[in-house]
Amino acid sequence: MKKYLLLCFLVLASNAFAQNKPSEKFNVLFIAVDDLRPELGCYGVSGVKSPNIDALAKSGLLFNRAYCQQAVCSPSRTSLLTGRRPDTTKIYNLEDHFRQTIPDVVTLPQHFKNNGYFAQSFGKIYHGGLDDPQSWSTESVGAVGTGKGRKKVSRKIKVAGKGAAWESPDVPDNALGDGETADAAIKVLHNVKDKPFFLAVGFKKPHLPFIAPKKYFDLYRTEDMQLAKNPFPPKDVFPIALTDWGELRGYKGIPQDGPIPDKMARELKHAYYAATSYTDAQIGRVLDELQKLGLREKTIVILWGDHGWQLGEHGLWCKHTNFEIATRSTLMISAPDQKKRGAKTDALVEFVDIYPSLCELAGLPSTAGLEGKSFVPLMEDPKREWKTAAFSQYPRGKLMGYAMRTDRYRYIEWAEKGKAPEGIELYDHKRDPEENVNVAKLPENKKLVAQLSEQLKKGWKAAAEKN
Repeated sequence: MKKYLLLCFLVLASNAFAQNKPSEKFNVLFIAVDDLRPELGCYGVSGVKSPNIDALAKSGLLFNRAYCQQAVCSPSRTSLLTGRRPDTTKIYNLEDHFRQTIPDVVTLPQHFKNNGYFAQSFGKIYHGGLDDPQSWSTESVGAVGTGKGRKKVSRKIKVAGKGAAWESPDVPDNALGDGETADAAIKVLHNVKDKPFFLAVGFKKPHLPFIAPKKYFDLYRTEDMQLAKNPFPPKDVFPIALTDWGELRGYKGIPQDGPIPDKMARELKHAYYAATSYTDAQIGRVLDELQKLGLREKTIVILWGDHGWQLGEHGLWCKHTNFEIATRSTLMISAPDQKKRGAKTDALVEFVDIYPSLCELAGLPSTAGLEGKSFVPLMEDPKREWKTAAFSQYPRGKLMGYAMRTDRYRYIEWAEKGKAPEGIELYDHKRDPEENVNVAKLPENKKLVAQLSEQLKKGWKAAAEKN
């Protein structure tokens, strides 16, 4: 009798183990695109030709209101890849490495590597020259940026550093860096198809200079480009909220002061669109190969742009501001067994949310110290209640501009640490979606400003805790 009971117990235990045995690990294809504002077909912009990104959006969830934590490359990427906000990473510029400020942090790809994944990066994931060898299983491969742990891929077309702001050489896709990045990623996909992987593929365009093969320029006509509707500073804007967009002015032929002439503005937008379509084609190549290898149904695919980009709005170009057009960016995700495909959500999400979300989707434990919230529940119910605010920031000398985006408002305080704000901005997106009038000083908004200031002080934890 005892032997019989013991046998029953062992059978039941064996069945229980089989039922609870971890399922096959999902791979992660982590696609980053530099300076890609949400001006794509899937975001309702019919003039841009982005069929591959649009198809990815249809296979998953698109985020209409996703915000970076600082609208410039390295701080944004550092924040996303560590799951921490700029005031925690202390990375506000393009020179400092987060290993100097938070040396023991476990990055997102490092966490996957530590849990049995093969992790490798291609192209631009961390900012050029600031790669993080601890994040990867092997050397990074890319045509963008060099540094310790980054393997240089030679480019067949040599482009002068600060020459023309745009070029359209009549060459094959892989004669330029992003085409080479796609080639390298495809090659490694074949090598790792039989083991769990976290492949981070970073495309540089549409970052300046806007260089793409001629066939992508031929998709558009300069005369069809629409100029920004608001090529002027917001009324009553706090002056240091603006920039002189020195990044663009460094290129040949760009005016050293004053506005961009209309003809040149159209040419720049034409080139930005061409560079976007070029990168879209490279993304399509990688996704097609994923499908051919039979990996699509066991791979989480996420695509993000590291921040927005100003194309003449408020008379500004590039990023480096706290305005909606600079902090709002592209984000979409497609996962195996996803129930709602092709959906869009208006929930406020932040790039620090990507780290915990990918952990949850892959069934990995989260790590301590993350400052975001998994958006996986939105993949099941895109219309559910969510965060009450998203937060961004940008430094200007001694002042830090702290921006908060609520469902209706963008509120910004410019202050020196520990001191009262020297400048305040308030934009009402219900009445003024282009942020053309700062209404912070209107007497009738005094109570509202006080409420938003208090909400800003309570910060991201309070904004995320209720839903």
